[in-house]
Amino acid sequence: MALSFAPKHLFIGRIFTDGGPVMYIILICFLMSLFFIARAFISKHDQEISKKMIGLAVDSSLLSLVIGCLGSLLGIIGLFDMLEALGETRPDLFSAGVKVSLLTVTFGLFAFIIGRLGILIYKWSLKSEEDA
Repeated sequence: MALSFAPKHLFIGRIFTDGGPVMYIILICFLMSLFFIARAFISKHDQEISKKMIGLAVDSSLLSLVIGCLGSLLGIIGLFDMLEALGETRPDLFSAGVKVSLLTVTFGLFAFIIGRLGILIYKWSLKSEEDA
């Protein structure tokens, strides 16, 4: 039997389908955050546009986190509905349901952190330009 160090359950496409449609909404918010941050960097010379883009990046990154939390709660509610319909609690079904419900909050948190890091780098670049 061959040993594989790349777990099959970490495949990105499978994670997205396991997480459900909420994962795609978080992805859209994540991409919007990156777009707004890039646009703020590009329009650094125009402070008004730059501030607006950073504000939009803050909002879209926070929205990805909140949607991730909502998706997690909806997944847990779906898990309990499934367990209620089955009439029995099997540990394998329960753990699979919890794993799926945690995918959305994990991706939402990832999108939030990356967005906030981009905003932090942008603000740091402004400070270093003012100091020079």
